[in-house]
Amino acid sequence: MSNIVCFGEVLWDMFPTHKKIGGAPLNVALRLNSFGHNVKMISAIGNDENGKALIQHIHETGLDTVTYIQRLIDYKTGDVKVTLNNKGSATYDIMYPRAWDKIELNEMSKDIVSKSNAFVFGSLITRDEVSKSTLYSLIDNASYNIFDLNLRAPYYTKAILTHLMEKADFIKFNDDELYEVASFLNSKYDSLEDNLEYISEQTNTDHICVTRGEHGAVLLYNNALYYNNGYQIKVKDTVGAGDSFLGALISQLLSNVEPQKAINFACGVGALVAQSEGANPKLSLSEINTFINP
Repeated sequence: MSNIVCFGEVLWDMFPTHKKIGGAPLNVALRLNSFGHNVKMISAIGNDENGKALIQHIHETGLDTVTYIQRLIDYKTGDVKVTLNNKGSATYDIMYPRAWDKIELNEMSKDIVSKSNAFVFGSLITRDEVSKSTLYSLIDNASYNIFDLNLRAPYYTKAILTHLMEKADFIKFNDDELYEVASFLNSKYDSLEDNLEYISEQTNTDHICVTRGEHGAVLLYNNALYYNNGYQIKVKDTVGAGDSFLGALISQLLSNVEPQKAINFACGVGALVAQSEGANPKLSLSEINTFINP
């Protein structure tokens, strides 16, 4: 079991007919928690009904909701309007400002990050100066930084992404994000693998993973490449699939599972989430193992 801290947005994904708990770092935290790790979530909610409901929902999963999720009077709890196309792919309208934009730095947060085995964060949290400043301080307290790019225009800049990649020990992209980042780093390469290795060299990051949707993922780990070509499923919605993939991959690698088995497991988890409704369906280890080893 590892001690892992996740930092960033907690919110409600608002679908046309219902709402589901969400936020990329929270989705990662919940999946890691389901695998038995000691997980802390640093974020903020508003003093409103959505905040109370979110805390209750997280509490029911067994994740600590009291100590590190700040309650702010002046801002609403996060919410995102989610639209699904006929293939289940999602687009997002992310409301601003929300409580998670205003996460304040405190000694308690610095302490748990300094004692963690891994610190997980994304790029969306940098859209507001308050949470961005807190993130930048916490990164310097962490022993192993895991950066999950989440490129939602207009909420990122090249300078911020470059800074965070240079601070990261592990980076996760999807394939579109990989090519966008490679381009602004002036890569001359065309292939995914060449660009992956180029970014590794430019950012001095030895651990990078690229997800490829239905086609699986590629993992660069200590100068070796590992592949999974995906699993055949009927997609219900893609919300949170990449987050659960990352949570599963982190869980496996921090537990010293060899990288090929780790990426197979993570792709299986991501596929099972994509064929379910919402970002955080319950998955048992036996269900996952049966799926990836039929």
